[in-house]
Amino acid sequence: MAKKKDKKEKDEIKDLQKEYDEVVKKLASKKEEISSLKEDLEKQEGETQEYVSLSQRLQADFENFKKITEKRNREIVKFANEDLILEILDCYEDLQRALEIKNDKDLRQGVELTYNKLKEILTKEGVEEIPAKGEKFDLNKHEAMMVQESEDVENGYIIDELMKGYTYKDKVLKYSKVIVCKK
Repeated sequence: MAKKKDKKEKDEIKDLQKEYDEVVKKLASKKEEISSLKEDLEKQEGETQEYVSLSQRLQADFENFKKITEKRNREIVKFANEDLILEILDCYEDLQRALEIKNDKDLRQGVELTYNKLKEILTKEGVEEIPAKGEKFDLNKHEAMMVQESEDVENGYIIDELMKGYTYKDKVLKYSKVIVCKK
């Protein structure tokens, strides 16, 4: 019986040794897995730092781009009418020369020349006169200053224009001031 007991104990020890060896193998495998995961984690942390750094650089670049763009836009707005002003200066100088003339006929011709040149510039820039006299009154283009009766003009039509009105590229810049017929 002692032999059976010794054999049973030896078998149990063998079984325990096998289990122990398997646990040690699993533990070694888990240690390798943990080590591999630590390496991957360190690699991921490095990549994350690179992405954070890249994101910060991109954000700084974007802020610089935004500042440069805003500065350019301010410059564009500041000098947007430069060409128009140059053309108007020509008319201004023509008018100045016309005022230096002593002969009334030459003065009139100089002023007419300047007027026509200025009108051409305004037309080229998209400024147009709003038709008024004889037109039907339109609140979107005309401002009624007075109302009068007239036998020659239909009701709701404009009798006379007191001040011209202008549009700039289809937008009313200045309303025509008119006298409207009311019967």
